[in-house]
Amino acid sequence: MRITEMIKPMGKNPVYGFIGLGLMGGAFAIAMRKAGFEGRFLACDTDRRTLQAAERDGVIDEGFLSPQAMLPRCSFVLLCLPPKSALRFMDAWMPAFKSGALITDIAGIKKPVCGHIEKILRADLDFIPGHPMAGTEKSGYAHARDCGFQGRNYILTPLARNKPENIAFLKDLIRRLGFTRVVETSPAIHDEKIAFTSQLCHVIAASLIDCENDTSITRFGGGSFEDLTRIAILNAPLWTQLFIENSGPLVRQIEKFETSLSRIKALIAGAQTEKLLETLAAVRDRRTEMAKRG
Repeated sequence: MRITEMIKPMGKNPVYGFIGLGLMGGAFAIAMRKAGFEGRFLACDTDRRTLQAAERDGVIDEGFLSPQAMLPRCSFVLLCLPPKSALRFMDAWMPAFKSGALITDIAGIKKPVCGHIEKILRADLDFIPGHPMAGTEKSGYAHARDCGFQGRNYILTPLARNKPENIAFLKDLIRRLGFTRVVETSPAIHDEKIAFTSQLCHVIAASLIDCENDTSITRFGGGSFEDLTRIAILNAPLWTQLFIENSGPLVRQIEKFETSLSRIKALIAGAQTEKLLETLAAVRDRRTEMAKRG
């Protein structure tokens, strides 16, 4: 059975629209092409050269600098924009969406996004909030092929009004792209958990680089430094927005980390070998248990 025959919510001739054709927008379009999704692929971006490159690559069928002519044609729309940009887009272009369209996003915070869009969403549209736990420290369409989805997690925070058939379609699409686990949760829980598993990690990586001025320190690296700081090569405007917009949960996680770091620091400074050994063993065992549950 062909994929197009299985996508009932999208109809026989689906048109997929990608708003923002940067790293993630490009990665989704490329992955959907590889997965065999048939139909028209349209994209809107402010960079004409990006759209031209994607057309040359066969990733999209047609590019648009404005969504005005594109949105009325799309049965599925993927918003690949930062949170604030996604909200501004929905505010500005809500009237242009095709009736019955399924819309989803990839924003790294969910509570403010869901709350705002749910208030303004037209009754004939279905918006399913999502967050793919994938990416790379690089940015832009040029690096979209480096953004792998295989084996990654995908988080959905469905709204009460979402149609079951649209949720089923989106889950199927996600799994076909290589994501192995789809987690459903509330926007608030999403933001609390992501503050720890994603945002705190970026804060730690940034802080680690911030505390060392020797730019040739990598000559002494043995892998640990590289693993810990890869994500410090970040998209500064995007992560600044994510940190600030989720400041409550993130600050709580930073404070928990500071408490743990201070405790371990005290054990080292006090040469408390047995307690340090006990702490590190407990940390090892907990991490091992996390891997088992993963």
